[in-house]
Amino acid sequence: MPVTNFFAHIAAIPFEGCLNITVRKDGEQLTTSVLLQNEGCGDAAKNHIPPLILRGSAKELCEGFFDAVSAPVAETSKLLVNMEAYLKGQETAKKNAAMEKKKTEKTDKADKSDKPATPEEIKEMKYKGIMAEVDKLEAAGKFREAWLKVPKTSEFPEKSEEIRNRRSSLSAQFSPDLFGAEQPATDITNVEPKTEQDATDLIDAEGVPDERQGE
Repeated sequence: MPVTNFFAHIAAIPFEGCLNITVRKDGEQLTTSVLLQNEGCGDAAKNHIPPLILRGSAKELCEGFFDAVSAPVAETSKLLVNMEAYLKGQETAKKNAAMEKKKTEKTDKADKSDKPATPEEIKEMKYKGIMAEVDKLEAAGKFREAWLKVPKTSEFPEKSEEIRNRRSSLSAQFSPDLFGAEQPATDITNVEPKTEQDATDLIDAEGVPDERQGE
């Protein structure tokens, strides 16, 4: 049997993966399909690489087959390897970016926790804390207690309008009109007791404004 150097030529082509070669015979004409596959490449784009098709007689293919396929197979192999390297590089970049983001977030949190609060921030937190207690009392139906808890505008002048509106809405819920439509009840919207005892004196035992305050 004659010795062929076909596989020696295949081995001389620099490629990685599986080189699929199929041959179809139509009379004296041969059609050869060459397709390189690399399972190590995870990029789905590799599935769009078409096979290399060669047609000719047996003599023509023997003379020109390897000259025609060697360079394309080697280039395709490089492409597939580079595609996989690119994917791995992307994945590494994403992981590094995520790690850096976490580090930055931790640093930001540490910086914020180490930085002392400004007087304005402390005052705002105090105001929110007081109003949160007002909200709880109002939700419990304790409108009188909630009214007493509303801070004075002198403490938070920048919140004056909000404080007056809140005090007004609360007083409306526990100060009914004792004299009918002809004479409205005493307006305590803008009354600001200096102490809780003073505030209590403005309201009688039933939670109704004390008209004697106007005397």
